[in-house]
This record gives sequence, structure tokens and C-alpha cells, in this order.
Amino acid sequence: MTAPVVSLREITAETVRTICELEPHEAQSGFVAPNAVSIAQAHFNPAAVFRAVCADEDPVGFIMWRPEDDGASSFLWRFMIDGRQQGKGYGREAIGLWLKSLPPQGYRLARTSYVPGDGGPHGFYLAQGFRDTGETRANGERVMELAL
Repeated sequence: MTAPVVSLREITAETVRTICELEPHEAQSGFVAPNAVSIAQAHFNPAAVFRAVCADEDPVGFIMWRPEDDGASSFLWRFMIDGRQQGKGYGREAIGLWLKSLPPQGYRLARTSYVPGDGGPHGFYLAQGFRDTGETRANGERVMELAL
């Protein structure tokens, strides 16, 4: 049996409800906004890009990013893999696809932030090559970056 192919796909009227129903493990809920909130926020930020993370044809997660003001960096605004789908490599694959898409668009840096705490995403982002910047945002989130 071959591993599912992970892709980042546009969210459509037909898939939006399924994407909104995806959620992380209960212990992770304080680390990421619900997908419905993220999609709503994206509609008020014209630069935001959001996609479903799919394993073959099945939606398994959500990713959203936006360019930063410097024009050279892209900010990973939201990322989640459904709790029932974690541990299968889908998150790593999805982040890899996002990172590979950035240099052709002129980006030289990928940035993100995270809520510190047990069970949070810090270790995951370190494993993907991100490094702590030492910067803490006004909301308490800590910033990480990865040179492309």
C-alpha cells in the first residue's frame, strides 16, 4: 500500500464545511484558532492565502499564510492537522509543500509564531527547520523563522 499523496487544495463551497469540522486533539485546542475563524479572518485580509491539506482526496488539515510587509518573507498564520490524522507525516509534508512554493514567489524567509506551552507546536516547527528568533509578539506568541 502506498502512502497517500499530500496536497494543498483550494477550499470550495463543497469542501468548506468539512474543513471547518476538522480540529486538533482537545489538548491542542488552545494553540490554534478554529478553522472557521481562520477562514473568516482570511476573507478580511486580501493578502491571505488558505488551503485544505489533503491526503489523496481526504481533507486532513488547514494551512493559511500571508506575505509580510517587507515583501521578502511569508508568514505562516495558521496551521493544523486534524487530531485523528496526526502522526502520519501529513503535517511535515504540508509544511514542505508550502516552503517549496515560496522561493518561486520571491520569498527568502518563512516566519511563524506559536503559543508557548506543553503540547504546543514548538517542537514540530523546530523539526521542520524553523529557529527561534527571540521575538515575542504583543499577544505573547513567540516568533520563529526559516531562511529559504
